[in-house]
Amino acid sequence: MEMYLVRHTETICEKGICYGQSDVDIAEPFENIFGSIISKLPSEAVIFTSPLKRCVILAKHIQENIKTISFQEDERLKEMNFGDWELKKWDEIPSEQLNPWMEDFVNIKVSNGESFVELHGRVGDFLSDKIAKTNVPVIIVAHAGIIRSIICHQTSLPLKNAFTNKVDFGQVIKIEI
Repeated sequence: MEMYLVRHTETICEKGICYGQSDVDIAEPFENIFGSIISKLPSEAVIFTSPLKRCVILAKHIQENIKTISFQEDERLKEMNFGDWELKKWDEIPSEQLNPWMEDFVNIKVSNGESFVELHGRVGDFLSDKIAKTNVPVIIVAHAGIIRSIICHQTSLPLKNAFTNKVDFGQVIKIEI
């Protein structure tokens, strides 16, 4: 089975902002990049998406342009919860909070947020619950953290190496399961 991991396009947030689960819009115009994304996808698939609007806007466009078997939003596909850091500039996060997390983002939980291992757990639940039961192509519209976690699940890549996978805005990554 084929799984297509699609990262949302660029957001309206200025560079350097930590926006995790904040529900921010995507930057316009996005029609050309949406067309490029569609050209890399199968003509028929099941679509799952994060419920955050930066993913839903793209997922609905995909739904309108391919034969969609089913379309579901799933809370487990939300980006990492950055808690107290949401919508702050990365360089304004106190170093006594940021540095320990940067050294062990896998296990250290962001204040009032989550750790990468917690994100990875909910992604694993989603994969077991939804993907294991599917035998048709799957499109997942999500965020860089979610896509990296899925790649770790599928390749047994250690979580500490998750960021070795570059995931650009609007990128489509095809995985054979």
